[in-house]
This record gives sequence, C-alpha cells and structure tokens, in this order.
Amino acid sequence: MPTTEDNGSDYNPDDTGPVGSRRRELPAVPPARPRQAPGAPVHHPTTELDLSQGFPPVSNETAEIDLSGGWPAHLKVPPKPSARPTGRVLGVDVGTVRVGLALSDPTGTLASPLETLKRAKDGADLDRLAALVVEHEVTEVVVGEPRHLSGASGASADDAAAYSQALADRIADVPVFLIDERLSTVTAASHLRQGGIDSRNQRSVIDQAAAVVILQQYLDSRRGRS
Repeated sequence: MPTTEDNGSDYNPDDTGPVGSRRRELPAVPPARPRQAPGAPVHHPTTELDLSQGFPPVSNETAEIDLSGGWPAHLKVPPKPSARPTGRVLGVDVGTVRVGLALSDPTGTLASPLETLKRAKDGADLDRLAALVVEHEVTEVVVGEPRHLSGASGASADDAAAYSQALADRIADVPVFLIDERLSTVTAASHLRQGGIDSRNQRSVIDQAAAVVILQQYLDSRRGRS
C-alpha cells in the first residue's frame, strides 16, 4: 500500500519503473565504453616507472645463442610427444644371431614378449618384421642401441643402427627410433632368474625379455613426458 516518505509526499514502490509517473532518483550511470573498431590498434594502460635512481635490477639472466649457422649440435630437442599417445609399439632387440621382439598393448602402456627371429642374410627376418608391423597395426618401432657403459658406441651399436635403417626402408609409414639399451640384457636375465627361468638354456627367451625391457623403458619415458 502507499507509504509516506520523510518529505511528506506519497511513495508507491510499484510506481518507480520507466512507465510510471514518478521515478526514483538514482546515481547517474556512466556511458558505455565505446567498442573498438575492427582492426584498430589496441591501447593498454601503462605504468610509469621512476628511473631517477637508475634502472631497476633484473633478477633473471639470459644467454644469447647464435643460430646463424643452424641449430647447435650439442643442443638436442626431443620430439614433442602427443598428448595421449596411443597405438601398439614394437620393441626390437638386435643381436648378431637372433632378434628379440616385444609388443605393447593398444594403449601403449605394457610391453609383452612377442617372438624371436633368426638373422638371415637374405633379409627374411626384416620381411617378417615388416609383416608383423602390418599384422598388429604397429604405430611406432623402437630398436635398442647397445652402447658401452661409458655411453660410447661400438660395432654392436653400428649394427643396430644399420638394422633399424633397413627396417625403416621397409615400413616407410611407421617411424623407427633408436634408444639406448645399456644393460637391457643383464636386466632381462635378472628378471628371468627371479622367475625361475634359466636363460642360459633358453636364449630365444632372453632375447624377447631384453626386447621387453627396451620397450617398457621407452613406454614409461614417453608416458612421463606426456
């Protein structure tokens, strides 16, 4: 119902809208900020710095890199992994007589032994490898690069590099990576002994186990980077 304000005039709260005969006195509303025309430069507010006492100290140090001669060889940038790497990955342990293989699950999480191939002068083992890549829909292949404990490469590493290149020539659409496999065979033999398996009497088993170690190491590091 109508009420009486301090000044004695009638006041009806329902009679304050834009269509009423009376309007409530409200503070003035500032004008809307004009819209920026498309393509017009954007001006940001700035803060004035007092440099009368000198330039303020800088806490971070930067180093200049000369890239005029190309990217420095000692600066290695690993490839950026995908946010969610998926697909089966094939692990390969290259030996002078046999080649051990391991395969991951479709999510690229767990490595399992696959089979052992015999090295063949006619490249039959490489043909079998290429067929397995197609059969299991492999998206990546990792080949162990046997290095010395010091990190230096030798004849075994050169052989693994040549083998991986020959495989890459057969599966051009699937990337082939070389990864450091120092102590993979020793680690595989230790795991087999813990499982009650004598690796000395089952060389093909230890070749597959070494491939599992190589592949699992790669899967774990890839998952950690992503």
